[in-house]
Amino acid sequence: MGPSSVNAPLPFPTYILERGDGNSWTLSFGGGPEPRLETAQVGNNSSLWTQALGRERGACSFKGLARRERGDLSAAASFQALQDPWDPDRPRPSAPAVEEPPGDACPGLQPCPGHPGPAAVRDAMHPLLLLYLLPCVSGLPFYNGFYYSKPNGWNLGNGHGEGVFNGARLVVETPEETLFSYRGANVTLPCHYHYEPALLSPRPVRIKWWKLSENGAPEQDVLVAIGLRHRSFGDYRGRVCLRQDREREVSLQIGDLRPEDYGRYRCEVIDGLEDESGLVELELRGVVFPYQHPQGRYLLNFREAQRACEEQDAVVASFEQLFRAWEEGLDWCNAGWLQDASVQYPVTLARQPCGGLGLAPGVRSYGPRHRRLHRYDVFCFSAALKGQVYYLDHPEKLTLAEAKEACQEDGARIAKVGQLFAAWKFRGLDRCDAGWLADGSARYPVVHPRPNCGPLEPGVRSFGFPDPRSRRYGVYCYRPR
Repeated sequence: MGPSSVNAPLPFPTYILERGDGNSWTLSFGGGPEPRLETAQVGNNSSLWTQALGRERGACSFKGLARRERGDLSAAASFQALQDPWDPDRPRPSAPAVEEPPGDACPGLQPCPGHPGPAAVRDAMHPLLLLYLLPCVSGLPFYNGFYYSKPNGWNLGNGHGEGVFNGARLVVETPEETLFSYRGANVTLPCHYHYEPALLSPRPVRIKWWKLSENGAPEQDVLVAIGLRHRSFGDYRGRVCLRQDREREVSLQIGDLRPEDYGRYRCEVIDGLEDESGLVELELRGVVFPYQHPQGRYLLNFREAQRACEEQDAVVASFEQLFRAWEEGLDWCNAGWLQDASVQYPVTLARQPCGGLGLAPGVRSYGPRHRRLHRYDVFCFSAALKGQVYYLDHPEKLTLAEAKEACQEDGARIAKVGQLFAAWKFRGLDRCDAGWLADGSARYPVVHPRPNCGPLEPGVRSFGFPDPRSRRYGVYCYRPR
């Protein structure tokens, strides 16, 4: 039934109540205050009424069964509501009717014992009629993501021109494994979708990428796309785009990766009112290192810890990053802030000052701490470098101010702590000469331990924060690419 039949004026409905003795009542609702009740001999086959009226194009019919039992007498009545597009120029076919006396009295009608009467039947039939006619609106388009009737000229069927999307399931596929990349690199977060069973014709979908909330940080919208129109948001603006090299590919490409880009991203495909999504986890390859205030340990609240890491070209490490560093051998007995405002420290060799000998190796935790009142060190995370860190060959040792000036004269700038750790971790920087860094500390990286070069383990050695006026150290410079 098309929309025209739904929107047409509804004629007055007609009901047939069939008695078990072969007689039936015809109940017609007209414009008056009371229904018109007719009786006819139609036998036990209620389909005769349907055949007499005929099934007109666009009509809605419903069948049901009403039963009333009282004592030993059981009267069953079958009824049918028929929406009949009646032509006023054509007489309506009906069963033979008896003459109706004026008023509400119907002396020629002998209802079954216990019959409620015409007025009660009419009142009971009105809500039933409304309930049964509601499904007739199914002829109108229904936009719930699966059932369409070609809105806006789209062919939303299954390739055969149908306007109905019958039972196809939307499936979004993303990789299960974590993706790793480097700072400054370009990375693609894969995302594809398809339908089960497969559809032959394209369907309009809306794509949304966003970064999930982690450690108290709010969710971040990354990109939305409808057709050929894309829009990116915030710090991702100008750095992200949608890759659609293959059919139904909606992968996200991020350029010039930053340390804060790591985390979990969700790819959502929206088809009408239906949507499915997949998760992609991105990790930047980097290094975790402990950091403390120049004046000593346990002097940083959480905000100051965040600022300290940023000044060293790093961010506060997450628990996952610290745990991975512990698995790789990081052992540090000073507690430090993590990204979720908890305080923890990694121990690979159990000892008395680090929780006692009775505890197994692992990551010790103080739990969440007050961000403003409590003070600790911090664990920072520095991603891999885009530039180059090198020890500046100079004929003599330098003060801190002279070291900064020497790097500038060489077309570079004095290196930061996070840059030195990244160069040691990913570039294999190995030098047994201590040098100034931007924060006023003096350090040197060792990949291959050897005599007269500190402990027997690889790492970045530290001389703390010497007097900036002393001339005992060289300098490590950083030149961006």
